[in-house]
Parts: sequence; C-alpha cells; structure tokens
Amino acid sequence: MHSSGLWQPLRRRDYVISARPWRAALYLLTSVPIGAATLLTLVLLAVAGSALAVVLVGLPLLLVLVLSGIPLASLERRRLRLVDSTPLTDPHREPSGRGLAAWLRIRLQERSTWKELGYALLFATVLWPLEALAVGAMLLVCGGLMATPAVMAAGGDGEAKVLKLWIADSYPEAFAVLAAGVVLLPVLAYPLGALAAGRAVLTRQLLSVPESGADSRLQELDRSRMRLVDAFEAERRRIERDLHDGAQQRLVALSMTLGLARLEGPAEPLGGLLAKAQGEADVALVEIRELIRGIHPQVLTDRGLPAAVEDIADRSPLPVDVRLDLPGRLLEAVESGVYFAVSEALANVAKHSGATRASVRGGVVSGRLAVEVEDDGQGGARLPADGREAGAEDGGTGGGTGLQGVADRLSVLGGSLLLSSPPGGPTVFRLEVPCPPARSRT
Repeated sequence: MHSSGLWQPLRRRDYVISARPWRAALYLLTSVPIGAATLLTLVLLAVAGSALAVVLVGLPLLLVLVLSGIPLASLERRRLRLVDSTPLTDPHREPSGRGLAAWLRIRLQERSTWKELGYALLFATVLWPLEALAVGAMLLVCGGLMATPAVMAAGGDGEAKVLKLWIADSYPEAFAVLAAGVVLLPVLAYPLGALAAGRAVLTRQLLSVPESGADSRLQELDRSRMRLVDAFEAERRRIERDLHDGAQQRLVALSMTLGLARLEGPAEPLGGLLAKAQGEADVALVEIRELIRGIHPQVLTDRGLPAAVEDIADRSPLPVDVRLDLPGRLLEAVESGVYFAVSEALANVAKHSGATRASVRGGVVSGRLAVEVEDDGQGGARLPADGREAGAEDGGTGGGTGLQGVADRLSVLGGSLLLSSPPGGPTVFRLEVPCPPARSRT
C-alpha cells in the first residue's frame, strides 16, 4: 500500500464499524510503552557509556547506543502492519563474512543504521509523548462522559462533575452525558485514524532508504548483467546441441561410410586414401566431442555441479578428492561459471604445479558458494595484474590468461577469486559466488 492508500479507509462509510479504528488505537497505544522503554534505554546507555568511556568499559555501551535503532526499527516494521498492509522491507545487507566483527563492520557502514538511530531518538523524545497525549485525551473525554452515571452513583450525593467543567445533578442528565460520550466515540475515531495514518507515513519515510538515481542505475546494471549471462549460457547450450545433434552425427555417418567403402576392398591408392580419410574423420570426431564438452558438458546439465566436478576429477591425470556439499541445484550461470573455474584450476595443477594430489571442497555459507581447489605442489603461482601468462616462469601452478578469464567470469556473477600460493606450496585456489536459489528447470 502506498502512503496515499493509508488515508483511503477514512473515506469509507463502514470505517467506524470496521476493525481499523481499533487497530489504529492499538498502534498508537503500543507506542507509549515502547517509546518510554526506548527513552530509558537510550538515556542509560548514553550516561553509563559516557561516564565509563575514560576506562574504556563504556565504549561497548556507546557502540550499543549507536546500534540501538536496529532492533527498534525491526519492531516498528512489524508494528506498522497494524495500519499498513504493505510490508516495509529490511534495508540491511547480509555481511560478507561470518562473526561479530563482519556484522559490525557492515552495519556501521550502512546509511540505514544511522537513519534508524535518528528515528529512535525522535521516537523516544517527541513521537510517543504526542501519541500518548492524543490517545489519552480521547480516552479521558469519552471515558469521562460515559462514566458520569457511575460517578454519580458512587458519590451518593446525587451529582457528578463532568470533565471538571460542569455538574450533572440528576440521573437523566447523567445518562444524557453518557449518550453524548457514546456518540462522540465514533466521531473521534476519525481524527485518531488520521493520526495513526500520519504516524505510519512518517515511519515508512524514516525507516525506508530511498533508492538514489545512482543506486537505481547500479541495480539495473546488475539485472541487465544477469540477463546477459543467462542469454550467453542459453547461446552456449544451443551451440552445444547443434554440434552434438548436427555436426557430430554427420561426422559419425561419414566415418561409417568411409569404413564401409574400405570393406569393399578398393585397389590402391584409393584404399589408402579412404583409410586416411576415415582416420581424419575419427580425429575430427574426437576433437568435436572435446569441443562440445568444453562448451557445456552434458553431465552438468543433467546431474548438477558435484557430478560434473567428479567427472573433471576422473579425467584428471592426478588423483583428485572431491567434497562438495550443496543444498541442491543452483542457477545455471553459477553452475557453469564454477564448473569452468574448477576445470581451469585443475588443468593448471596438472600442467604447472608438480603436485602429486589435489582436492576440491566447497559448500554454501551465508548465501555464497565457496569452493577451494588445493594441491600439494611447489607453489609460486600468482594472478597477473596485466593479463599476461604467468606461472611457467614462476614455477607455480600458472595464473595467466586462463585464470584471469575465470576471475572476469566470476566477477560478472558478483563473485571473487583468491589465490594463495607461497613458495613450496600448498596452492589454494578459492572462489566465492552468490548463489540465489535456482529457478525451476524445465
């Protein structure tokens, strides 16, 4: 619901008999204890933190004071649902690492954290006292009018003071005042609802982080980047199918035809030419099969990333231990990017490292897929800063244009590539890629 939609229920004829006035009253009433508790907490943290800062004990208290707006804002987003059916999303990002330090680092860098602290200060000092005054005035006026007969009966002297303004000295007058209070109650529900709507609009404005033009453009660039990645993967798959179903089948048929022609026992030199042609067709068939596997392996499509990495390990000249713990299928672009990254890393291990064994292990941590390829080789590998081939002269596993291409491909997916390879080894090739859940596969 947009901000203007919060005012629409006030124009409906059934507003008074609906649940909205009660929800508005509950929204404003709950502000009072929450605001009072917030004020007390902020004052205690500020006083204790300032007094103990000289002995460094107060610094954590001041840090808690800075972060105190986060839990309050989370509660306010939930409480807002009393009067606003549209959820207010949490603007905070997930930390890139694990632990308290990573969480504090990202929270202190976010603009949302400081806006929520400002909201907490405004709520504790201004908003809840005004709401308490408004709701209290309504309850005092309506409750005082409707309680007039009870006050008269309790006094025993046949009269009651109404709102300390005049005296009702008979029961007919007292019940008339009660009726006025009953009539006034739904009338006051409208300004109370308007106050709750205005309070909800203010809360939404203060706790939401509007997207700036630059942020919007960056998000659109991210979306267009992922669309290009998906389109690129779809095109790779189409080329792989065309080669598998078209050119490869024709080469198989050509090889079989040449073989049948040789069985006819033609005289030399035709027989030798046919044998040579069949050999060339077989070589071309092997090459096109390798090309198809390099474009997009079928095992990756059918069985997913762990099975595809197991296939790479089986074809590696070195023994490779594979341990991938994945919750299920990932996005095709993520699976493809990680597959080719691992393939390139293992190829470099076999060519340059002098290793006798390698391992591939990985899993999903905090919404990111982390995979490590480690070998027991001589080390010394590096990623070139200028894109030239490296590793052969360095005596390492090689970190040239192949790994540079891997790093570029991972960066398109929002991932990163790290390489640790001290002289003497071991070499650890680590990649991290965001892994949102896969869309349905058809």
